Amino acid sequence: MTVPPEELELAAAFPPAERDRWREMVKGVLRKSGAATEDTPLDEIEGLLARESYDGVPIAALYTRDDAPAGRPGLAPYVREVRPDGEGIAGWDVRQRHAHPDPAVTRAAVLADLENGATSVWLRLGGGGMPVGGLAEALRDVLLDLAPVVLDAGEHTGEAAEAFLSLAAERGNAAEVAGNLGADPLSLAACTGAPVPLDEAAALAARCAREFPRLRAVVADGTPYHDAGGSDAEELGAAVAAGVAYLRALTGAGLSVDEAFGQIEFRLAVNADQFSSIAKLRAVRRLWARVAEVSGASEGTSARVHAVTSAAMMTRRDPWVNMLRTTIAAFAAGAGGADAVTVQPFDARLGLPDDFARRIARNTQTLLLEESSLARVVDPAGGSWYAESLTEGLAQAAWTWFTEIEKAGGLAAALGSGLVAGRIAATWERRRADIAKRKAPLTGVSEYPNLAETLPEREPAPPEPRGGLPVVTYAQDFEALRDRSDAHAEATGARPRVFLATLGPIAVHTARASFAANLFQAGGIETVTGAPEEFGTSGTAVACICSSDKVYGEQAADAARVLRDAGAVKVWLAGKGTYEGVDAGVYAGCDAVEVLETTLRDLGVSE
Repeated sequence: MTVPPEELELAAAFPPAERDRWREMVKGVLRKSGAATEDTPLDEIEGLLARESYDGVPIAALYTRDDAPAGRPGLAPYVREVRPDGEGIAGWDVRQRHAHPDPAVTRAAVLADLENGATSVWLRLGGGGMPVGGLAEALRDVLLDLAPVVLDAGEHTGEAAEAFLSLAAERGNAAEVAGNLGADPLSLAACTGAPVPLDEAAALAARCAREFPRLRAVVADGTPYHDAGGSDAEELGAAVAAGVAYLRALTGAGLSVDEAFGQIEFRLAVNADQFSSIAKLRAVRRLWARVAEVSGASEGTSARVHAVTSAAMMTRRDPWVNMLRTTIAAFAAGAGGADAVTVQPFDARLGLPDDFARRIARNTQTLLLEESSLARVVDPAGGSWYAESLTEGLAQAAWTWFTEIEKAGGLAAALGSGLVAGRIAATWERRRADIAKRKAPLTGVSEYPNLAETLPEREPAPPEPRGGLPVVTYAQDFEALRDRSDAHAEATGARPRVFLATLGPIAVHTARASFAANLFQAGGIETVTGAPEEFGTSGTAVACICSSDKVYGEQAADAARVLRDAGAVKVWLAGKGTYEGVDAGVYAGCDAVEVLETTLRDLGVSE
């Protein structure tokens, strides 16, 4: 009988992979696209495919064992986190958010969530949510010793915390109540622009440490920086700077270093860029482990992380696609080792979510936990050379930003001076330009829009107090164009329209006509197709010529002349090149937002 080897070599039956052989194969593909030539050296091939993140972290085309050796799970610097394992099934806290202003409605929704998969409750109180006075009613039937409660009350944090602590004391289970009081004055300052002292947060943390051993008091929230358009490292650096500021305040109020670390929880955004999100969660543990080391905290001190699916990535248009975005983001949160995960309902941009939307949000996590068994694997991303390298690069970039904030006097001073706002604004402009050029496509918005969609109707969400960092969404520019189109259609009975003047056989013009139609529809502009001679009856003043480069050379100038004679005020061409009578081209990588704004203006659609 054959004795199986102790280690299974999965690739033993295959010849060893050679980097130069991989480069040769890639070069063959790049030659077909024109990105490389026969004379391009092999050692330059990988550079043609490399890129950088918004933080300047290099992202290579190929990673090997030499790029990023993996560490061991559960050991410093804790990028490879191990969650507690209860009864053989590990998992994370499924945390559902509630912001309905009616306590009775919130109570019913909370109970429905807890009975159907959620394991903790996140309540928005005060501005943007439920009145603090409704807290007792909302939690009337919630067992506080079994379901952790996280508060988010902004400037009403002290009042909300007192109401919750009193409720816990009345029920006689202070030693068992868990969750977080949500004290985060620096996040409040970032959102509203109003400076907030840290004394209240320190006092609440001290009280929790004395009377409520399982309850935390402080959140270091990075999502305001993400929601303002910031990069991953900018979000991480600001969150760690907030955490350090809270450590100083808490230890200054008499807590030990270990007690202070035990009172802080991080909140970070995760989006549909799954590898960046995985790296972000792993990087924050690496950063916080370094802070713990220099602070003299006990060995094993690691960051507790609450991951929230990105609000910035959510769209108002074709909101059903948000289900896919949040599923990828939730997967990244689980693979990255989040301790708690909140999936935003797919209709979050439309107003207050309904029962169906909350159910889908819950079940997204249930599927990942129980059907996909994601949490049964220790650090699923560990050992991926790309994930390990990206984690390290992101951690280094975030630490550089954190130290810059510290040199400026800390996060409060950096917010007050405009350092944080200026840095994030610059990043947002770069990201915004990529979105406008559809280098970062948004399905259902900038790509494959549905002009005939009927959006679900939702109850308006309470407005949240603002005044500090802006709140942006990746789809905002395209959605604003769609809004203009809708208003025009409502006022006139018809949408703005562009005529696609097709040249040559169907097989020749179809690809570019489809491309042009997709682009114009992203701005709410309908398209009609026909020969240039049919333009006069199209009911529009703008045309776009569509065909192949070869046909353009033979017919584009004549087609443009026909369109001009029929009254066209603007003639586009699907592709690149200069032709008589053609104003400009639309092509992959062009500024689609600028093209659409120009077209709406040419068609007389008001802003």
